[in-house]
Amino acid sequence: MRQETHMGLAAEPASSNDDKTPLLLSHPLKRTGTVWTAVAHIVTGVIGSGVLSLAWSIGQLGWIAGPFSILIIASFTLISSFLLSNTYRSPHPQFGPHRSASYLDAVHSHLGLKNGRLCGLLVNISLYGFGIAYVITSAISIRTILVSICYHTNEEEVACEFVDAYYMLIFGAIQVVLSQIPNFHNIEWLSVVAAIMSFAYSFIGMALSILQIKEKGYVEGSIEGIRSRSRTEKLWLVAQALGDISYSYPFSTILLEIQDTLKSPPPENQTMKKASVISVAITTFFYLGCGGAGYAAFGNDTPGNLLTGFGSSKYYWLVNFANVCIVVHLVGAYQVYSQPLFAIVENWFRFQYPDNEFVNHSYFLKLPFLPDFELNFLRLSFRTAYVASTTVIALMFPYFNQILGVLGSLIFWPLTIYFPVEMYLGLSNTEAWSAKWIMLRSLSILGFVFGLFTLIGSIQGIVTQKLS
Repeated sequence: MRQETHMGLAAEPASSNDDKTPLLLSHPLKRTGTVWTAVAHIVTGVIGSGVLSLAWSIGQLGWIAGPFSILIIASFTLISSFLLSNTYRSPHPQFGPHRSASYLDAVHSHLGLKNGRLCGLLVNISLYGFGIAYVITSAISIRTILVSICYHTNEEEVACEFVDAYYMLIFGAIQVVLSQIPNFHNIEWLSVVAAIMSFAYSFIGMALSILQIKEKGYVEGSIEGIRSRSRTEKLWLVAQALGDISYSYPFSTILLEIQDTLKSPPPENQTMKKASVISVAITTFFYLGCGGAGYAAFGNDTPGNLLTGFGSSKYYWLVNFANVCIVVHLVGAYQVYSQPLFAIVENWFRFQYPDNEFVNHSYFLKLPFLPDFELNFLRLSFRTAYVASTTVIALMFPYFNQILGVLGSLIFWPLTIYFPVEMYLGLSNTEAWSAKWIMLRSLSILGFVFGLFTLIGSIQGIVTQKLS
């Protein structure tokens, strides 16, 4: 075992006279990413547990409002990604040309300390929330596999019941190990594997729905969507559905981390815009296909998680394979969303305690038949505690659709619309009350109203589930 000082990312203290000093100045890294590695990262982060809820979401909204809502939110996401990608490189009065290697860094640099702190809180909550959602979804998929195997291997009727908690703990244990990967630049291979898995189970969900429609000979569903007991209940379910859709799209919290992996030339923002267009087009195709086909197959009986509706299908083996793909995908997606949060916390510790051995020193372990393993005690302790906490909260609140709705609502307006719009207006020096200024301000106001509505509805859904 040899000891080595961990260099990581260097940090500069904020000047008391300039509240727009970047939080972190990145140490030079070798950037080799391309448009296709960026697409792989985005697809891994975006096509995840959210796609499984879209049939239910379209079911709540109906045949017209459902697909239309998906297209509108996709458009918002694409506009946001274009605005945000332009904030990666910018001049800075104290340090000169500056790279914003994270969302938090960009907001702090362009909008100042107060906005940076607010953004940091929201970013960390959203990244943490994604981890919780992935623990819940992976457990649901593992349980679905086991129930299916039990149901089809027992000739006599037996109670095929399995407890999600065990599978959440297993998923958490796997993430403890994977979380020791040093940083975002070391997980390209994981994103590629996870992206392939997301394509696989999305195709399978779509195909199984189409087969069920073909077997029935008719399409389920209606223009007004699934009926509810009252107008008030319908209103809250519509809010939850819109929250689920908004959760399924935005990748603003990881966009700049992905852009920071891209090689130049061409300029990183050009590559990122191209990757965003490709990724949003791919995800929209799958979302409309899976969501629409799922609602057409099940109608008023559309489940919250699409694949759980095929448990008794004669193609159960294909359903099981799709659920395996989901679990593998979520293993990678958990890291895509957790690594930025790991970097924020660990860089803060390194800045505060630059001479502390526990924080800054790494030890390299030589294992037989394996590459050197880099062990850092801060990384080991903090990331293990982080994974444990997401697992515990998932055990306490295992409400799939409602959790997705809350997460989508929390991040949609501030992180997908407000901060990108404000940063773009500041960088471009857009004149007040010009056509562009009015359009972007109107977009921000609309996003705020939308996010507030979906947040209230999703919280109401969790309260109702908890009391029932």
